[in-house]
Amino acid sequence: MFEASTLDKIINETIAHIGKSQEQIYDFAETARVEYRHVKNELQEVQKQVSRLIERVDNLAAREKKARYHLMEVSRNFNRYTEEDIKRAYEQAQKLQLELNTLRGQEELLRYKRDNLERNLRRIQNMLEKAESMMSHLGVVLNYLSKHMENISTKIEEIHQIHQLGISIIKAQEEERKRVAREIHDGPAQLLANIVMRAEYILKLMEVEPHSVKKELVGLQELVRQSLQDVRKIIFDLRPMVLDDLGLVPALNRYVEDYRKQYQINAEFVFFGTQKRLPPATEVALFRVIQEALNNVRRHARAKQVLVKMEQLHNKINVLIKDDGKGFDPKTIEENKDRECYGLINMRERIQILRGELKINSAPGKGTVISFTVPV
Repeated sequence: MFEASTLDKIINETIAHIGKSQEQIYDFAETARVEYRHVKNELQEVQKQVSRLIERVDNLAAREKKARYHLMEVSRNFNRYTEEDIKRAYEQAQKLQLELNTLRGQEELLRYKRDNLERNLRRIQNMLEKAESMMSHLGVVLNYLSKHMENISTKIEEIHQIHQLGISIIKAQEEERKRVAREIHDGPAQLLANIVMRAEYILKLMEVEPHSVKKELVGLQELVRQSLQDVRKIIFDLRPMVLDDLGLVPALNRYVEDYRKQYQINAEFVFFGTQKRLPPATEVALFRVIQEALNNVRRHARAKQVLVKMEQLHNKINVLIKDDGKGFDPKTIEENKDRECYGLINMRERIQILRGELKINSAPGKGTVISFTVPV
């Protein structure tokens, strides 16, 4: 927990940084206001130029139209006009047309400039609004921090504990999601993809070799059956229904048996004492700890044998998980904060929640023994 002076220093520095940021935003807003006025004035001037130019274009267009009509009249009645008259009419019409095209080009450029200025004006206005909003929010934060300094150390410690709990929950959820996603990808997803390809093959086979379809359907049926088994296994790992229906011991019996068959590890479960149902939360937590320990054996220990012993007494439960794997140095693993391997952190946290005690006895090349006691 931080000392009060340290917390005061942190908050005072935070207030100072926020105040400095507010000043910087204010300077930025003032610069934006200057630019806004400049762009607005320039836009108004361009709008006036566009209006004047449009008026000139309209007048010149009327004159150019008259000149073209006059040229057409001179051309049709060349007997009434001299060659010089025709030449002057042509030159006048051409001159007005060139001037009109020039003015229209200028009008187009001015319109483009006006549109750009309007976009810039909207952008600057939007920036001003955001800056003012940020200044307002920072002002609220400054007032809040200045007026709510009492008992801040206690509040921060509570927040820290909640934060750590949240991180643990999120990490546990993410690990479980990764495990389930990996199992679905490697199991049912692959099988379903094979089923789809097999079904497409059977559809084509019906057209060329109908007598072979039955054999392929038998193979397809086996794929579906295997996929169903994988899905049931994943469901069991997520939440064994036998745990809810019959209790912890039958669920562990079933899990260890499936574990032995699936991973070819000589796993054995031994139970002593009187089998009694425990609170659901306790049964789930104990099951998950043992499941995590066996998963660690499979992933890391390279063991050939593993023994799970459970003793249920009237006031406590003792569990021992022993393997003949490669072992490790528990102290080194737990001191390395960047590695959460072997699931030791999750296992220890679950046991602590149950007010129990967990011990790990292991050494490189000498296997591992994990034991814990939980009061009931």
